[in-house]
Amino acid sequence: MKRIVILGAAESGVGAAALAKTKGFDVFVSDMGKIKDNYKDLLKEYEVDWEEDHHTEELILSADEIVKSPGIPENAPMVLKAKEIGIPIISEIEFAGRYTNAKMICVTGSNGKTTTTSLIYHIFKEAGYNVGLAGNIGRSLALQIAEGKTYDYYIIELSSFQLDNMYKFRANIAILLNITPDHLDRYDYNMQNYTDAKMRITQNQTEEDAFVYWADDPVICRELKKYGIKAQMCPFSILKKDGMIGYIADGQYVIEKPTPFNMEQEELSLSGKHNMYNSLAAGIAAHLSGIKDETLRKSLSDFEGVEHRLERVARVGGVQYINDSKATNVDACWYALESMTTPTILIIGGKDKGNDYSSIKELVKQKCAGLVYLGADNTKLHNFFDGMGLPVEDTHSMKECVAACVKMAKPGYTVLLSPCCASFDLFKNMEDRGDQFKTLVRAL
Repeated sequence: MKRIVILGAAESGVGAAALAKTKGFDVFVSDMGKIKDNYKDLLKEYEVDWEEDHHTEELILSADEIVKSPGIPENAPMVLKAKEIGIPIISEIEFAGRYTNAKMICVTGSNGKTTTTSLIYHIFKEAGYNVGLAGNIGRSLALQIAEGKTYDYYIIELSSFQLDNMYKFRANIAILLNITPDHLDRYDYNMQNYTDAKMRITQNQTEEDAFVYWADDPVICRELKKYGIKAQMCPFSILKKDGMIGYIADGQYVIEKPTPFNMEQEELSLSGKHNMYNSLAAGIAAHLSGIKDETLRKSLSDFEGVEHRLERVARVGGVQYINDSKATNVDACWYALESMTTPTILIIGGKDKGNDYSSIKELVKQKCAGLVYLGADNTKLHNFFDGMGLPVEDTHSMKECVAACVKMAKPGYTVLLSPCCASFDLFKNMEDRGDQFKTLVRAL
Protein backbone atom coordinates (compact mmCIF):
# COMPACT_ATOMS: atom_id res chain seq x y z
CA MET A 1 0.00 0.00 0.00
CA LYS A 2 1.42 3.40 -1.01
CA ARG A 3 2.32 5.59 1.99
CA ILE A 4 1.45 9.29 1.84
CA VAL A 5 2.83 11.61 4.51
CA ILE A 6 1.35 15.08 4.94
CA LEU A 7 3.52 17.85 6.43
CA GLY A 8 1.38 20.54 8.06
CA ALA A 9 -2.13 20.04 9.45
CA ALA A 10 -4.10 23.16 8.57
CA GLU A 11 -6.65 23.56 5.75
CA SER A 12 -4.64 22.13 2.86
CA GLY A 13 -2.82 19.42 4.84
CA VAL A 14 -5.90 18.00 6.52
CA GLY A 15 -7.78 18.13 3.21
CA ALA A 16 -4.99 16.16 1.51
CA ALA A 17 -5.03 13.62 4.36
CA ALA A 18 -8.79 13.11 4.04
CA LEU A 19 -8.51 12.63 0.28
CA ALA A 20 -5.56 10.24 0.56
CA LYS A 21 -7.50 8.17 3.08
CA THR A 22 -10.60 7.96 0.84
CA LYS A 23 -8.31 6.74 -1.98
CA GLY A 24 -7.02 3.87 0.16
CA PHE A 25 -3.50 5.08 0.97
CA ASP A 26 -1.60 4.53 4.22
CA VAL A 27 -1.71 8.12 5.56
CA PHE A 28 0.23 9.94 8.29
CA VAL A 29 0.11 13.64 9.21
CA SER A 30 2.88 15.51 11.05
CA ASP A 31 2.89 19.13 12.22
CA MET A 32 5.73 20.95 14.01
CA GLY A 33 3.15 23.15 15.75
CA LYS A 34 -0.16 22.63 17.49
CA ILE A 35 -3.06 21.28 15.40
CA LYS A 36 -6.34 23.20 15.83
CA ASP A 37 -9.22 21.26 17.38
CA ASN A 38 -11.44 21.47 14.29
CA TYR A 39 -8.68 19.89 12.19
CA LYS A 40 -8.07 17.18 14.82
CA ASP A 41 -11.78 16.35 14.63
CA LEU A 42 -11.53 15.99 10.85
CA LEU A 43 -8.47 13.74 11.12
CA LYS A 44 -10.35 11.55 13.61
CA GLU A 45 -13.39 11.46 11.33
CA TYR A 46 -11.25 10.14 8.47
CA GLU A 47 -9.26 7.84 10.85
CA VAL A 48 -5.90 9.41 9.99
CA ASP A 49 -2.90 9.00 12.33
CA TRP A 50 -1.22 12.26 13.28
CA GLU A 51 1.37 13.93 15.52
CA GLU A 52 1.82 17.55 16.63
CA ASP A 53 4.63 19.70 18.14
CA HIS A 54 7.34 17.55 16.50
CA HIS A 55 8.31 15.47 13.45
CA THR A 56 9.19 11.79 13.91
CA GLU A 57 11.84 11.23 11.27
CA GLU A 58 11.36 7.50 10.65
CA LEU A 59 7.57 7.91 10.26
CA ILE A 60 8.02 10.71 7.71
CA LEU A 61 10.96 9.42 5.70
CA SER A 62 9.18 6.09 5.11
CA ALA A 63 6.82 7.94 2.73
CA ASP A 64 6.41 7.08 -0.94
CA GLU A 65 5.24 10.66 -1.48
CA ILE A 66 4.99 13.76 0.71
CA VAL A 67 2.29 16.42 0.43
CA LYS A 68 3.75 19.64 1.85
CA SER A 69 1.58 22.48 3.12
CA PRO A 70 2.37 25.78 1.34
CA GLY A 71 3.39 27.53 4.57
CA ILE A 72 6.39 25.20 5.07
CA PRO A 73 9.53 26.55 3.36
CA GLU A 74 11.57 24.41 0.95
CA ASN A 75 14.59 24.62 3.28
CA ALA A 76 12.80 23.22 6.37
CA PRO A 77 15.06 20.46 7.81
CA MET A 78 12.56 17.63 7.24
CA VAL A 79 11.88 18.76 3.66
CA LEU A 80 15.63 18.80 2.93
CA LYS A 81 16.05 15.29 4.38
CA ALA A 82 13.16 13.97 2.27
CA LYS A 83 14.62 15.56 -0.88
CA GLU A 84 18.03 14.08 -0.10
CA ILE A 85 16.66 10.55 -0.23
CA GLY A 86 14.53 11.25 -3.29
CA ILE A 87 10.98 11.29 -1.85
CA PRO A 88 8.74 13.28 -4.24
CA ILE A 89 7.25 16.37 -2.58
CA ILE A 90 4.04 17.84 -4.01
CA SER A 91 1.38 20.39 -3.06
CA GLU A 92 -2.17 19.64 -1.98
CA ILE A 93 -3.50 21.11 -5.27
CA GLU A 94 -1.23 18.83 -7.31
CA PHE A 95 -2.44 15.83 -5.30
CA ALA A 96 -6.13 16.79 -5.48
CA GLY A 97 -5.96 17.54 -9.22
CA ARG A 98 -5.41 13.82 -9.90
CA TYR A 99 -8.90 12.99 -8.67
CA THR A 100 -11.19 15.43 -10.49
CA ASN A 101 -12.14 16.07 -14.10
CA ALA A 102 -13.48 19.56 -13.36
CA LYS A 103 -12.28 22.44 -15.51
CA MET A 104 -9.69 24.46 -13.58
CA ILE A 105 -9.74 28.26 -13.69
CA CYS A 106 -6.63 29.33 -11.78
CA VAL A 107 -5.64 32.81 -10.64
CA THR A 108 -2.24 34.00 -9.45
CA GLY A 109 -0.41 37.32 -9.15
CA SER A 110 1.30 39.32 -6.42
CA ASN A 111 -1.85 41.41 -5.92
CA GLY A 112 -5.55 41.17 -6.68
CA LYS A 113 -5.84 37.39 -6.80
CA THR A 114 -8.39 37.01 -3.98
CA THR A 115 -10.62 39.74 -5.44
CA THR A 116 -10.37 38.29 -8.97
CA THR A 117 -10.95 34.70 -7.82
CA SER A 118 -13.97 35.76 -5.74
CA LEU A 119 -15.37 37.81 -8.62
CA ILE A 120 -15.07 34.91 -11.10
CA TYR A 121 -16.77 32.59 -8.58
CA HIS A 122 -19.56 35.17 -8.12
CA ILE A 123 -20.10 35.42 -11.92
CA PHE A 124 -20.19 31.61 -12.35
CA LYS A 125 -22.61 31.19 -9.44
CA GLU A 126 -24.89 33.90 -10.82
CA ALA A 127 -24.82 32.13 -14.20
CA GLY A 128 -26.03 28.93 -12.52
CA TYR A 129 -22.81 27.02 -13.22
CA ASN A 130 -21.92 24.03 -11.01
CA VAL A 131 -18.80 25.60 -9.51
CA GLY A 132 -16.49 25.26 -6.48
CA LEU A 133 -14.04 27.73 -4.89
CA ALA A 134 -10.67 26.49 -3.62
CA GLY A 135 -6.93 27.02 -3.21
CA ASN A 136 -5.61 29.93 -1.21
CA ILE A 137 -9.22 30.92 -0.44
CA GLY A 138 -12.10 29.02 1.16
CA ARG A 139 -11.99 25.26 1.74
CA SER A 140 -9.23 23.04 0.42
CA LEU A 141 -9.63 21.47 -3.01
CA ALA A 142 -8.61 18.06 -1.65
CA LEU A 143 -11.24 18.11 1.10
CA GLN A 144 -14.00 19.06 -1.32
CA ILE A 145 -13.05 16.13 -3.57
CA ALA A 146 -12.78 13.80 -0.53
CA GLU A 147 -16.33 14.79 0.42
CA GLY A 148 -17.52 13.70 -3.03
CA LYS A 149 -18.16 17.15 -4.50
CA THR A 150 -18.52 16.83 -8.28
CA TYR A 151 -18.24 20.33 -9.68
CA ASP A 152 -17.90 21.09 -13.38
CA TYR A 153 -15.57 24.00 -12.60
CA TYR A 154 -13.23 24.98 -9.79
CA ILE A 155 -12.09 28.58 -9.40
CA ILE A 156 -8.72 28.32 -7.66
CA GLU A 157 -6.55 31.04 -6.13
CA LEU A 158 -2.90 29.95 -6.27
CA SER A 159 -0.04 31.46 -4.27
CA SER A 160 3.56 31.11 -5.42
CA PHE A 161 4.07 28.62 -2.56
CA GLN A 162 1.36 26.34 -3.98
CA LEU A 163 2.73 26.65 -7.51
CA ASP A 164 6.22 25.68 -6.30
CA ASN A 165 5.19 22.07 -5.73
CA MET A 166 2.87 21.62 -8.72
CA TYR A 167 4.20 19.57 -11.63
CA LYS A 168 1.50 17.85 -13.70
CA PHE A 169 -1.50 19.96 -12.72
CA ARG A 170 -3.04 21.83 -15.65
CA ALA A 171 -5.03 25.08 -15.63
CA ASN A 172 -7.69 25.21 -18.37
CA ILE A 173 -7.77 28.98 -17.92
CA ALA A 174 -4.66 30.43 -16.25
CA ILE A 175 -4.79 34.05 -15.07
CA LEU A 176 -1.63 35.99 -14.18
CA LEU A 177 -2.46 39.46 -12.86
CA ASN A 178 0.98 40.92 -12.11
CA ILE A 179 4.42 40.08 -10.73
CA THR A 180 5.94 42.47 -8.19
CA PRO A 181 8.36 41.75 -5.31
CA ASP A 182 6.73 39.67 -2.55
CA HIS A 183 7.75 36.80 -0.25
CA LEU A 184 11.37 37.35 -1.23
CA ASP A 185 12.40 35.93 2.16
CA ARG A 186 11.16 32.54 0.84
CA TYR A 187 13.01 32.91 -2.48
CA ASP A 188 16.57 33.65 -1.28
CA TYR A 189 15.83 37.36 -1.82
CA ASN A 190 16.03 36.62 -5.56
CA MET A 191 13.22 38.13 -7.62
CA GLN A 192 13.80 35.70 -10.50
CA ASN A 193 13.10 32.71 -8.23
CA TYR A 194 9.76 34.24 -7.21
CA THR A 195 8.96 35.12 -10.85
CA ASP A 196 9.70 31.54 -11.96
CA ALA A 197 7.21 30.28 -9.36
CA LYS A 198 4.46 32.57 -10.69
CA MET A 199 5.08 31.56 -14.32
CA ARG A 200 4.47 27.90 -13.39
CA ILE A 201 0.75 28.63 -13.76
CA THR A 202 1.20 28.16 -17.54
CA GLN A 203 2.86 24.73 -17.31
CA ASN A 204 1.08 21.83 -19.03
CA GLN A 205 -1.34 24.13 -20.84
CA THR A 206 -2.37 22.98 -24.34
CA GLU A 207 -3.83 24.69 -27.43
CA GLU A 208 -7.30 24.08 -25.94
CA ASP A 209 -6.50 26.25 -22.91
CA ALA A 210 -6.31 30.02 -22.38
CA PHE A 211 -3.70 32.22 -20.70
CA VAL A 212 -5.11 35.55 -19.48
CA TYR A 213 -2.49 38.11 -18.42
CA TRP A 214 -1.91 41.81 -17.82
CA ALA A 215 -0.01 42.99 -20.89
CA ASP A 216 1.41 46.13 -19.21
CA ASP A 217 3.38 44.24 -16.56
CA PRO A 218 7.07 44.57 -17.52
CA VAL A 219 8.08 41.37 -15.71
CA ILE A 220 5.38 39.27 -17.40
CA CYS A 221 6.25 40.72 -20.84
CA ARG A 222 9.91 39.87 -20.35
CA GLU A 223 9.19 36.35 -19.09
CA LEU A 224 6.74 35.43 -21.89
CA LYS A 225 9.62 35.32 -24.36
CA LYS A 226 11.22 32.44 -22.42
CA TYR A 227 8.22 30.12 -22.61
CA GLY A 228 6.71 28.41 -25.63
CA ILE A 229 3.21 28.87 -24.25
CA LYS A 230 0.78 26.77 -26.29
CA ALA A 231 -2.43 28.18 -24.79
CA GLN A 232 -4.53 30.83 -26.51
CA MET A 233 -3.03 34.17 -25.42
CA CYS A 234 -5.54 36.60 -23.89
CA PRO A 235 -3.75 39.83 -22.91
CA PHE A 236 -5.60 42.75 -21.31
CA SER A 237 -4.76 46.38 -20.55
CA ILE A 238 -6.61 49.45 -19.37
CA LEU A 239 -5.65 51.06 -22.67
CA LYS A 240 -6.98 50.09 -26.08
CA LYS A 241 -4.06 48.84 -28.16
CA ASP A 242 -3.22 46.17 -30.70
CA GLY A 243 -3.76 42.58 -29.69
CA MET A 244 -5.68 43.25 -26.46
CA ILE A 245 -8.62 40.92 -25.71
CA GLY A 246 -9.90 43.29 -23.01
CA TYR A 247 -9.42 46.99 -22.25
CA ILE A 248 -11.08 50.24 -21.09
CA ALA A 249 -11.75 52.87 -23.76
CA ASP A 250 -13.93 56.01 -23.80
CA GLY A 251 -15.57 55.07 -20.49
CA GLN A 252 -16.42 51.59 -21.80
CA TYR A 253 -15.32 48.22 -20.40
CA VAL A 254 -14.65 46.10 -23.50
CA ILE A 255 -13.92 42.40 -24.18
CA GLU A 256 -13.32 41.66 -27.88
CA LYS A 257 -13.17 37.85 -27.99
CA PRO A 258 -14.60 35.29 -28.45
CA THR A 259 -17.48 37.72 -29.20
CA PRO A 260 -17.66 41.49 -28.55
CA PHE A 261 -18.92 42.55 -25.09
CA ASN A 262 -19.05 45.98 -23.54
CA MET A 263 -20.58 47.89 -20.63
CA GLU A 264 -20.23 51.31 -19.02
CA GLN A 265 -17.08 51.50 -16.88
CA GLU A 266 -19.12 53.38 -14.26
CA GLU A 267 -21.40 50.35 -13.83
CA LEU A 268 -18.53 48.18 -12.52
CA SER A 269 -18.99 47.56 -8.80
CA LEU A 270 -15.24 47.60 -8.05
CA SER A 271 -13.59 51.03 -8.11
CA GLY A 272 -9.93 52.07 -8.37
CA LYS A 273 -7.48 51.45 -11.22
CA HIS A 274 -6.23 48.11 -9.84
CA ASN A 275 -9.80 46.81 -9.82
CA MET A 276 -10.14 47.59 -13.54
CA TYR A 277 -7.46 44.92 -14.10
CA ASN A 278 -9.22 42.47 -11.78
CA SER A 279 -12.58 43.08 -13.48
CA LEU A 280 -11.06 42.63 -16.95
CA ALA A 281 -9.32 39.36 -16.01
CA ALA A 282 -12.49 37.98 -14.41
CA GLY A 283 -14.70 39.09 -17.31
CA ILE A 284 -12.41 37.47 -19.90
CA ALA A 285 -12.37 34.16 -17.99
CA ALA A 286 -16.18 34.20 -17.73
CA HIS A 287 -16.63 35.20 -21.38
CA LEU A 288 -14.31 32.37 -22.51
CA SER A 289 -16.45 29.98 -20.45
CA GLY A 290 -19.60 30.88 -22.34
CA ILE A 291 -21.34 33.00 -19.71
CA LYS A 292 -24.13 35.09 -21.24
CA ASP A 293 -23.64 38.83 -21.68
CA GLU A 294 -26.56 39.85 -19.44
CA THR A 295 -25.30 37.65 -16.57
CA LEU A 296 -21.76 38.98 -16.95
CA ARG A 297 -22.99 42.58 -16.99
CA LYS A 298 -25.13 42.07 -13.88
CA SER A 299 -22.41 40.20 -11.95
CA LEU A 300 -19.70 42.77 -12.71
CA SER A 301 -22.01 45.49 -11.40
CA ASP A 302 -23.31 43.86 -8.19
CA PHE A 303 -20.19 42.14 -6.75
CA GLU A 304 -19.61 43.30 -3.19
CA GLY A 305 -15.83 42.93 -2.93
CA VAL A 306 -13.62 41.02 -0.51
CA GLU A 307 -13.23 41.35 3.25
CA HIS A 308 -9.93 42.98 4.35
CA ARG A 309 -9.36 44.46 0.87
CA LEU A 310 -10.07 48.23 0.81
CA GLU A 311 -13.05 47.51 3.06
CA ARG A 312 -14.86 50.60 4.34
CA VAL A 313 -15.33 50.03 8.08
CA ALA A 314 -16.99 53.16 9.47
CA ARG A 315 -16.98 56.94 9.42
CA VAL A 316 -16.34 58.30 12.92
CA GLY A 317 -16.05 62.01 13.73
CA GLY A 318 -15.85 62.82 10.02
CA VAL A 319 -12.97 60.36 9.51
CA GLN A 320 -13.34 57.38 7.13
CA TYR A 321 -11.62 54.18 8.37
CA ILE A 322 -10.58 51.62 5.71
CA ASN A 323 -9.37 48.07 6.36
CA ASP A 324 -6.86 46.87 3.76
CA SER A 325 -5.18 44.31 6.02
CA LYS A 326 -4.78 42.04 2.99
CA ALA A 327 -2.11 44.44 1.67
CA THR A 328 0.81 42.31 2.82
CA ASN A 329 3.30 43.70 0.28
CA VAL A 330 4.42 47.16 -0.87
CA ASP A 331 2.70 46.95 -4.26
CA ALA A 332 -0.71 46.28 -2.66
CA CYS A 333 -0.24 49.35 -0.48
CA TRP A 334 0.70 51.36 -3.60
CA TYR A 335 -2.67 50.50 -5.19
CA ALA A 336 -4.52 51.39 -1.99
CA LEU A 337 -2.77 54.77 -1.64
CA GLU A 338 -3.30 55.51 -5.32
CA SER A 339 -7.07 55.21 -4.84
CA MET A 340 -7.17 57.64 -1.86
CA THR A 341 -8.85 61.01 -2.53
CA THR A 342 -8.58 62.65 0.93
CA PRO A 343 -5.62 63.28 3.30
CA THR A 344 -4.65 59.87 4.63
CA ILE A 345 -3.20 58.53 7.87
CA LEU A 346 -1.42 55.33 6.77
CA ILE A 347 -1.00 52.41 9.19
CA ILE A 348 2.06 50.47 8.07
CA GLY A 349 4.27 47.71 9.50
CA GLY A 350 4.46 44.10 10.62
CA LYS A 351 6.73 41.23 9.63
CA ASP A 352 8.89 42.62 6.84
CA LYS A 353 9.50 40.20 3.93
CA GLY A 354 12.49 42.00 2.44
CA ASN A 355 10.43 45.08 1.50
CA ASP A 356 11.71 48.02 -0.53
CA TYR A 357 9.52 51.00 0.38
CA SER A 358 10.92 53.35 -2.27
CA SER A 359 8.07 52.59 -4.74
CA ILE A 360 5.48 54.15 -2.36
CA LYS A 361 7.63 57.11 -1.27
CA GLU A 362 6.10 59.58 -3.78
CA LEU A 363 2.54 58.47 -3.03
CA VAL A 364 3.16 58.79 0.73
CA LYS A 365 4.36 62.39 0.09
CA GLN A 366 1.29 63.17 -2.07
CA LYS A 367 -1.45 61.43 -0.12
CA CYS A 368 -0.42 61.05 3.54
CA ALA A 369 -0.94 63.47 6.40
CA GLY A 370 0.68 61.12 8.91
CA LEU A 371 2.07 57.61 9.48
CA VAL A 372 1.33 55.16 12.27
CA TYR A 373 3.80 52.28 12.56
CA LEU A 374 2.32 49.01 13.83
CA GLY A 375 4.79 46.22 14.47
CA ALA A 376 6.95 44.38 16.97
CA ASP A 377 10.01 46.15 15.53
CA ASN A 378 9.52 49.36 13.53
CA THR A 379 13.20 50.29 13.07
CA LYS A 380 13.22 49.85 9.28
CA LEU A 381 10.12 52.06 8.95
CA HIS A 382 11.70 54.80 11.10
CA ASN A 383 14.87 54.67 9.02
CA PHE A 384 12.98 55.01 5.75
CA PHE A 385 10.03 57.33 6.48
CA ASP A 386 10.99 59.53 9.45
CA GLY A 387 12.97 61.97 7.29
CA MET A 388 9.94 62.84 5.15
CA GLY A 389 8.62 65.49 7.54
CA LEU A 390 5.31 63.76 8.29
CA PRO A 391 4.00 63.22 11.83
CA VAL A 392 4.73 59.60 12.89
CA GLU A 393 3.58 57.45 15.82
CA ASP A 394 5.19 54.19 16.95
CA THR A 395 2.71 51.52 18.17
CA HIS A 396 2.96 47.84 19.11
CA SER A 397 -0.68 46.77 19.44
CA MET A 398 -3.89 47.48 17.52
CA LYS A 399 -5.32 49.30 20.52
CA GLU A 400 -2.35 51.72 20.63
CA CYS A 401 -2.51 52.05 16.86
CA VAL A 402 -6.19 53.04 16.64
CA ALA A 403 -5.75 55.48 19.54
CA ALA A 404 -2.82 57.11 17.69
CA CYS A 405 -4.94 57.39 14.51
CA VAL A 406 -7.82 59.04 16.38
CA LYS A 407 -5.36 61.61 17.78
CA MET A 408 -3.77 62.28 14.37
CA ALA A 409 -6.79 62.30 12.00
CA LYS A 410 -8.91 65.41 11.41
CA PRO A 411 -12.47 65.53 9.99
CA GLY A 412 -12.29 64.84 6.24
CA TYR A 413 -9.28 62.52 6.62
CA THR A 414 -9.08 58.80 5.86
CA VAL A 415 -7.35 56.28 8.13
CA LEU A 416 -6.00 53.45 5.97
CA LEU A 417 -4.72 50.15 7.38
CA SER A 418 -2.56 48.97 4.45
CA PRO A 419 0.44 47.50 6.20
CA CYS A 420 2.83 46.33 3.38
CA CYS A 421 3.89 43.50 5.69
CA ALA A 422 2.86 40.08 6.96
CA SER A 423 0.96 40.06 10.25
CA PHE A 424 2.64 37.25 12.19
CA ASP A 425 4.68 39.47 14.52
CA LEU A 426 1.63 40.71 16.48
CA PHE A 427 -1.39 38.85 15.06
CA LYS A 428 -2.49 35.31 14.21
CA ASN A 429 -2.88 36.27 10.54
CA MET A 430 -3.97 39.17 8.33
CA GLU A 431 -7.67 38.42 9.07
CA ASP A 432 -7.04 38.74 12.82
CA ARG A 433 -5.26 42.06 12.20
CA GLY A 434 -8.18 43.36 10.11
CA ASP A 435 -10.81 42.07 12.55
CA GLN A 436 -9.10 43.73 15.54
CA PHE A 437 -8.95 47.01 13.59
CA LYS A 438 -12.65 46.82 12.68
CA THR A 439 -13.73 45.94 16.23
CA LEU A 440 -11.80 48.85 17.75
CA VAL A 441 -12.94 51.36 15.09
CA ARG A 442 -16.61 50.35 15.49
CA ALA A 443 -16.28 50.83 19.26
CA LEU A 444 -15.06 54.44 18.88
